[in-house]
Amino acid sequence: MTTLMGCAQTPAVDSPVLQAEGQPSIKTEEKMKIEIWSDIMCPFCYIGKRHYEEAVKQFAEANNLEVEWKSFQLDPSIPKPYTEGKSMYQYLADSKGFSLEQSKQMHANVVQMAAKAGLTYDFDKAVVANSWDAHRVIQLAKKQGLGDAIEERFFKAYFTEGKDMADHAILTQLGKDVGLDENRIKQVLESDEFSNEVRSDIQRAKSVGVTGVPFFVFNDKYAVSGAQPASVFLETIEKSFAQWRKDNPERKLEVISGPVCTPEGECK
Repeated sequence: MTTLMGCAQTPAVDSPVLQAEGQPSIKTEEKMKIEIWSDIMCPFCYIGKRHYEEAVKQFAEANNLEVEWKSFQLDPSIPKPYTEGKSMYQYLADSKGFSLEQSKQMHANVVQMAAKAGLTYDFDKAVVANSWDAHRVIQLAKKQGLGDAIEERFFKAYFTEGKDMADHAILTQLGKDVGLDENRIKQVLESDEFSNEVRSDIQRAKSVGVTGVPFFVFNDKYAVSGAQPASVFLETIEKSFAQWRKDNPERKLEVISGPVCTPEGECK
């Protein structure tokens, strides 16, 4: 796998491709897979998501890309529940050996970086929390095709709204916001369900060589580490997709046309 390193921190419409009339497309694989390792408490992950999305908007065959979000914890040592009541600034300063002023300056730099990506970060309201249960809800959402929606909602809740991402009531409401069933969310949170899936993602991250997030893997052959510029994502998407398309060519059928009836009720 080829890796493009960036600013990762270790603490770092489904639709068919349109063919010419009379030329249906058959694929051996439906979409090229992109895996994204991320933690909802990682500021670069939300920024990286925006940069990736900007690149996808410029990619002509974006409907042939399939994203799977993968769980990763930057700080699994945070107690559940977290009761020390430290601000994010103080927590980072204490855990990394920085001064409080250094921590505040680092966060201020990230706020500026996020603003350039069109995001609003408010670390004054950020709540220190263990993200394990949030990842279990993400795994539930993935099963229902809502992986990207839940990631977006969780990122905004944490970085902009100052939500406690370990609070079960909050996680339940955020899940409902994207269309998850309330009772199903509660069932997951009141059990150990999806813990194995979270562990599996984290273990695979180690085998792939992930040391910080965000970490993007394209077609299991190329990787981008960090909140890279959109141009880097676009270049990697184009390169990996070209190889994927070579391995998964579109096969065009030679159609001999004759009288047909359509689902719209026309027969001609």
